Amino acid sequence: MPLIYVKNMVCPRCIASVKEVLNRLQLPYSTVELGKIVLDSHPEFPQKKQLAESLEARGFELLEEGKSTLISQIKSILIGQIQHSDQPMSENYSSFISENLMHEYTYLSKLFSQVEGITIEKYITRLKIERVKELIFYKEKSLSEIADLLNYSSVAYLSSQFKKETGMSPSAFRKQGSHKQTSLDKI
Repeated sequence: MPLIYVKNMVCPRCIASVKEVLNRLQLPYSTVELGKIVLDSHPEFPQKKQLAESLEARGFELLEEGKSTLISQIKSILIGQIQHSDQPMSENYSSFISENLMHEYTYLSKLFSQVEGITIEKYITRLKIERVKELIFYKEKSLSEIADLLNYSSVAYLSSQFKKETGMSPSAFRKQGSHKQTSLDKI
């Protein structure tokens, strides 16, 4: 199922507007989310051109395949590092992303923000908080060990970010015993 990225989709009305265009053009789709369309099949060139023109008339822009791939790669390397690595980062995320994708960070950051509607930094924070929730729930590490693993400067900073994102402290989350983890594709 082809995935198409759309620039400037920032609200639920944008989703409704894009769905309206797809329905008018009789392009079957499975999902439309902020910045993304999943079509049921690959559109022919004339259909894709009509889609691009119709979306442009409403203030949207189809992103080229290369740009879509870059967004996906940014997410993949961050998820790999934050969710699946048991080693702390030895460099900052901007260098890590730039070196892995061989592009300037400023370009990648701007592209990511345009497509996803959030900054790479905010995306990283959300991924890290999901990892913190997982580690707290499974009681695998202390807060100090979690802070070290995820490169927080202190437990206090980890706690403040956790509370800002979830509305509760890590201790309250642990006591609650609930596992309110968000699917990574929803971040």
